[in-house]
Amino acid sequence: MRTPGTAAQLEAQRLQIAVLLEEGSLSNQEIADAIGVHLSTVKRCRAAIQQGGVAALAAKPHSGPTPKLTPQQQQQLLAVLALGALAAGYSSELWTCPRVAEVVLQKFGVSYHPDHLGRILHDLKCTPQKPRAVDPRQDQATVEQWRDVTWPRLKKIAPAGGGDRVYR
Repeated sequence: MRTPGTAAQLEAQRLQIAVLLEEGSLSNQEIADAIGVHLSTVKRCRAAIQQGGVAALAAKPHSGPTPKLTPQQQQQLLAVLALGALAAGYSSELWTCPRVAEVVLQKFGVSYHPDHLGRILHDLKCTPQKPRAVDPRQDQATVEQWRDVTWPRLKKIAPAGGGDRVYR
């Protein structure tokens, strides 16, 4: 099981071990007890120092696989998304992960599973948006009048018991 802590914290811990090993006044077990690590950790650090010096204790980045989309393509994708789904040829303005996956395949020739594409969009700081259904025929002034005047008045005269409501 991996020791808990970030790569930077574990590297700092290994460097503390290196300092104590360099002093030479403590045994491996005493160093392990002082730092709060297992004896085998101290032994691994000692072996690493003997093979590659203190630099061998540095945290090694785990880059993972190379992304299928380059950073430039990711920015182009964001520009396409900003234009809207209607501009991309869809019947509504709603972007879904399957729709974005189709656009990525058509524009860049790269195939992504829609679920994975959702993680990529999250990394690009795109957030899920809940579409608001608004009737385009509604009169905004009437809506505001009802929300600001009528609704507060109705709330004030509703019976407190929660029974049959009477509105005037």
